[in-house]
Amino acid sequence: MKDKNFIDLASVRAGLENGGKKRFWRSLEQLADTEGYQELARQEFPRNSPVKQVESGVSRRNMLKLMAASAGLAGLTACTKLPIEHIAPYVRPSEEFVPGHPLFYATSMPRPEGGAIGLLVKSHMGRPTKVEGNPDHPASLGSTDVFSQASVLDLWDPDRAQTVLHEGAITNYSEFLELLGQLRSLYLTQKGAGFRILTETVTSPTLGSQLKALVAQFPEAKWHQYTPVNRQAEREGMRALYGEDLSVYYKFDQADVIVSLDADFLCSGRGGVRYSRDFADKRRITNTHSPMNRLYVVESMATITGGSADHRLPLKPSQIETFAKALAGALGVKGIDAGAQAPAGVPAGWLAGVARDLQQRSGTSIILAGEQQPPIVHALAHAMNAALGNTGKTVVYTAPIEAQPVNELDSIRELADDMNAGKVDTLLIIGGNPVYNAPADVAFEKALDRVKLRLRLGIYN
Repeated sequence: MKDKNFIDLASVRAGLENGGKKRFWRSLEQLADTEGYQELARQEFPRNSPVKQVESGVSRRNMLKLMAASAGLAGLTACTKLPIEHIAPYVRPSEEFVPGHPLFYATSMPRPEGGAIGLLVKSHMGRPTKVEGNPDHPASLGSTDVFSQASVLDLWDPDRAQTVLHEGAITNYSEFLELLGQLRSLYLTQKGAGFRILTETVTSPTLGSQLKALVAQFPEAKWHQYTPVNRQAEREGMRALYGEDLSVYYKFDQADVIVSLDADFLCSGRGGVRYSRDFADKRRITNTHSPMNRLYVVESMATITGGSADHRLPLKPSQIETFAKALAGALGVKGIDAGAQAPAGVPAGWLAGVARDLQQRSGTSIILAGEQQPPIVHALAHAMNAALGNTGKTVVYTAPIEAQPVNELDSIRELADDMNAGKVDTLLIIGGNPVYNAPADVAFEKALDRVKLRLRLGIYN
């Protein structure tokens, strides 16, 4: 018996040669038009013919029916889970709520690296919908970053903590306040002995003054701070050079030459929104006499700042310090060997060209180090700014914006030691998640189990 899928290659080849036109085919069975292919085509595309059953016993049409019914039933099960809510108009509508007319209010958003950025928030009927920069705030000048734009999603996040929990069970805020009142009466008699407070880095003047007033009422209590990514290296470098804690602010709108030592100041870091705005203004050409700044970037990985650089030098992370010492020596910084050599891989004349450009623009240049760099690199950057006369002009020092600058790694280690020693009866954690992000050798979770009463205030559980 002849096979339904038998292919006579000679006849197929002859047909292709004598056809006289292009033919598109997906298989040799289709090209040879075998009986098996014709039967399969009728089953898949049954034009005006009775519905035929395939080998599985289920027709194509019935399969589509079942699929549509399954999708419909799945959608109905999701609808039944929604809570029943009744929408009713205001009996006495708020004066400022006008349907279709948004309200704008000014606020500020704290930054993880410290400080805050001024924002304007658009809201409809009390519901925030859009975030933009506040043009009257010096940290934003009307601009924002990706974190500010995405912050409106946090306000609508269904995973935010919505109830007060006591040992995993839902309670109410009144019971929590009652507990705080009892603790206050107890620790007033003990002068705060056994009471500890743990926060992230506090740069808010209001929160800082409140915490200091609280500790003043309980002199035996202690306030600890810990943030996994902090500015300790920058503070240590500043202290090594000037002997005190200071904060620094850069005026990029007045800088003609900028040298970045692995600092992505256009994208991240404290003041990044304002810095990128000032840098762009100085780089903008408005007429034939407009000066334009020049940016040198020495970095170990690709960044937005490096992509905007006029001259970019990729180096290993371990070579940034060597380059900083060589540049400081070329600029005549005291205590640095003037003949210090640049690290291997630096093109000949690159370091000398940067030093010459900086010296020609003394007082109108900036050298800054990245937050992840060690204290020595930060100290060298500030020393070079002082040698170039940038201090007080393009580099401005102020009192620290932190409410209480401390070595945060030492602070959380001290807290863990006190908890292990049984010296902590009550721990109040404001923000943060130290069980998750504290250093592993601190063993914070194990130490926390020794505390009798643990309180935490945070956006998420």
